[in-house]
Amino acid sequence: MIEKFLNLGVDKQERIINAALKVFSQKGYEQASTNEIVKEAGISKGLLFHYFNNKKELFLYLYGHAVEQLMNEFVAKLNQDQKDIFMKLRQALLLKFDMIQRYPDVFDFLKTAYFEKCDEIKPELEHYNKQLVASGYSTIFHDVDHSLFKEGTDVTRAIQVIFWTLEGFGLQQQEKWKASRYEDIKMDEVMEEIDRYMQILKQAFYRE
Repeated sequence: MIEKFLNLGVDKQERIINAALKVFSQKGYEQASTNEIVKEAGISKGLLFHYFNNKKELFLYLYGHAVEQLMNEFVAKLNQDQKDIFMKLRQALLLKFDMIQRYPDVFDFLKTAYFEKCDEIKPELEHYNKQLVASGYSTIFHDVDHSLFKEGTDVTRAIQVIFWTLEGFGLQQQEKWKASRYEDIKMDEVMEEIDRYMQILKQAFYRE
């Protein structure tokens, strides 16, 4: 059925996508109503179910669509020639923050999905997120310059420590941002804190 949706004109697709993003972001999966979505989109409920079998299919399509669009832009802009892991991480974070500023509604939806507890949707989201983390890890951490690390360093494990540290910081921030809109977050302050952690890690693993 989704093929029927993909055959729609871009304007109509975006109207439905934006309406669903808004309602799911505000209400979460369980509380979101397809009645609210069709009202926001200006279409009939029958037409929505002509494109999607049910609310779950709409939500998962929306999640996959949002992630794919953001990842495509992220990978296209990330400088793959950068071999310094900390410079590459910093660039990746700045790219993400730039996209947050430009697509706040999309990131608010993804934040809502990240904290989703509904058993109907949670297993699929967890599976998707594991794949996403693995893909992001591969994109950022492959082909780094091992010569920058101190002699005798187990670079593979050092990279894992760097990843765990920044992932933990990210999860901590997600909890803080749980009740906030991304557009209200002071990203410059967050970046300053990340820089402090990266400086500690750099001193621990890099040559002078």
